[in-house]
Amino acid sequence: MMKRLIFPLLLLIAMLAGCSKGPEYKIEVTKNLYFHKDTALPFEIKVTDNKKAVKGLDVSAQLSMTNMDHGTYDVKLEEGKNGTYSGSVKLPMGGKYEAAFTLKKDGEKTEDLINLNVTRPRGVAKINGEWITNDDIAFYQFINQLQLEINREAAKKKYTGKQLEEELVYLDSQEKINDDKNQLLTQIIRLRAMAMLANEKGHKATDAEVGQAVSKARDQYNAFESAKSLIKEYGEDKFWATEKQQYQLIVLSQKVQKDVIEKVKKENPKVGEQEVYYLAQKEYEDLLVSQVNSLKIEIL
Repeated sequence: MMKRLIFPLLLLIAMLAGCSKGPEYKIEVTKNLYFHKDTALPFEIKVTDNKKAVKGLDVSAQLSMTNMDHGTYDVKLEEGKNGTYSGSVKLPMGGKYEAAFTLKKDGEKTEDLINLNVTRPRGVAKINGEWITNDDIAFYQFINQLQLEINREAAKKKYTGKQLEEELVYLDSQEKINDDKNQLLTQIIRLRAMAMLANEKGHKATDAEVGQAVSKARDQYNAFESAKSLIKEYGEDKFWATEKQQYQLIVLSQKVQKDVIEKVKKENPKVGEQEVYYLAQKEYEDLLVSQVNSLKIEIL
């Protein structure tokens, strides 16, 4: 009789043990945490269970340095898309940290500990691991300022009176936009994204093509005293070296534009030139959005 009872009892224990097994969450850092003095910087994780994104979690983390006692730093992570959770935290210094995560769902709590190597950021954002630096932002701001000064000089030659006044007021409003770093960052991301797409399609920017484009830009700038003055103040060698790097990206993006135009012409043989360029611009923007979404972009 005892033997008959033992087997069902062992089976029941095994079943209960299997039922009580909690989720096996895996935490992957998808946006690294960096240190910048007196600034809270973001970081992001992705939580999966058996390779599937886990949604609906209540996630928090407590950070502490592994080799020094600087106390603990708590952060609440908000849910994003596809199992991602993000937050921001202000740390006292860079170095090695432990992040103790607490994950709750449906009354069940899971804890995990991962190590983080916190360093100073080398820029303001990354595209597929490539930094966009403060120098990049400053150069784009300078390029936009150059164009504004050219437009002011051209307006003074073309308009007078009330019309000139209105044009200068408009250009002043554009200068305020040029101070917006998010706008500048968007410009950089757009150009780099399409240059990456061009590379994926097998396009190359030859030295001759880049040289021709830079030469054309030089002639345009030389036609305006305001531009020449600003470039001289910036440093001519420094400016044209950076401008050459930019035109390598511009030439590549123009090749994608050309591909799109040719595709639209082929698909719409009876459409006029103006309509072709309208359709091509729309398709190019759709392509840009798709390309940006395919890249890993981290903005600090």
